[in-house]
Amino acid sequence: MDVSALKRDLDGIKLDDNPAIVQQKSRDFYWYSPVLKQQLDHVTGDLIVTPKTEAELIRVLAACHRHGVPVTPRGSGTGNYGQAMPLSGGVVLNLAEMNEIKSIAPGRVVTGPGAVLADIDKATRAHSGQELRLSPSTYNTASIGGFIAGGSGGVGSINFGGLRDFGNVLRLRVVTMEAEPKALELTGEDLHKVTHAYGTNGIITEVEMPLTAAYEWIDVIVGFDAFMDAARYGNALACQDGILTKLITPIAAPVPQLYFKRHQKFFREGQSICVVMVARHGLDAFLAFTRRAGGEVIFNAATATPEEKKGLPPAYELAWNHTTLRALRVDPDITYLQSLYPFPNQLVLVEKMDAMFPGEVFSHLEFVRLDGNITCFGLPLVKFTTEARLDEIVRLHEDNGCPIFNPHRYTLEEGGMKQTDAVQLAFKRETDPQGLLNPGKMIAWENPDYDYRSGRTFLFKGLQKAG
Repeated sequence: MDVSALKRDLDGIKLDDNPAIVQQKSRDFYWYSPVLKQQLDHVTGDLIVTPKTEAELIRVLAACHRHGVPVTPRGSGTGNYGQAMPLSGGVVLNLAEMNEIKSIAPGRVVTGPGAVLADIDKATRAHSGQELRLSPSTYNTASIGGFIAGGSGGVGSINFGGLRDFGNVLRLRVVTMEAEPKALELTGEDLHKVTHAYGTNGIITEVEMPLTAAYEWIDVIVGFDAFMDAARYGNALACQDGILTKLITPIAAPVPQLYFKRHQKFFREGQSICVVMVARHGLDAFLAFTRRAGGEVIFNAATATPEEKKGLPPAYELAWNHTTLRALRVDPDITYLQSLYPFPNQLVLVEKMDAMFPGEVFSHLEFVRLDGNITCFGLPLVKFTTEARLDEIVRLHEDNGCPIFNPHRYTLEEGGMKQTDAVQLAFKRETDPQGLLNPGKMIAWENPDYDYRSGRTFLFKGLQKAG
């Protein structure tokens, strides 16, 4: 790999080869997983390249193709499956400065891939009282391109489902990895070739996303004596079509008491909670529903004093993957899983799995709308002991009808989110014929004998029509 020749070809584009910076930009939150930490700790690129425009990015891809240099795209590095880590070295393509918010219209916004979600919302709220439908819990730092290429859903999924669902991404502009890179405009079903593909089949240079009406969201925490009471409450609240919520997150004791340091003063010992974001105009209805359901409102941002609210993180930073992050800051032996509790048996399955691993697995649910039905994902915290035991916990979930999207695997297929198939492989051959884009992440490309026709549950399903 002739990095010096590549640098000459990229004269005028922002580069960084400082070893400390290169190592920092070669990492994401892979260390959430003790398995990935061991596997990927040594991974580093050779050069950070930061284009500011699509024209500069095309120059970078053409030069890397010419020199046979691998390219791994990076947003803000807030993902946690190693998806932004350069397994084969080469160039880490930092897209953070392609962050222009280009246009805002009723129901839609167009931005560069490096635009941060919170900055997009700030602009769309100021422009026309609109906001993005979905965001991860890393909303304040995550980029929109990184979210599409590596995420699946998050805050707002209770109303809109996930990025896998038609309509939650409107259009992507993607540049190919060829001698003369082409810009492709993708809409409709073609979007599914690129969503949650880790940049293995094209680099996103422009994003068009749907917007929804922006409201003032009120953070509320509801307490329960037993976790299943919190889970049943969360399910019932999610089914209240007249109460507008953005987040419904039941979490079992002792997680809040141990790991939510700034909120600890609100919790009783042994109390499980449900963290909620509710629109202010629905607050009275929400409180009436909560009283009737037997929940105890232990924190309400609408009535809390400035002293009580001082220093508190927003509710979404207690939820989704931030729950795990807060636990890891206190106990490095904690890790997590990602599971689905399929409709219509979600509560039966939650209760069964919650009872199966006392003192070892701690329940954490996120209620979502999936294919039109209310159900929940699990992001349970796990006391890690050995990789063999972690694999056994995964197997026991799957044997009991709870599919696992495994966050301890760095390939698209093994994690179980993305199902590759003949259609997506053909697109990869078209857009990256030398296999230089984020190599090592797509098994079906690396291993011609891999059977991608698996009977497993995939969140992002294949595009090949059933014969």
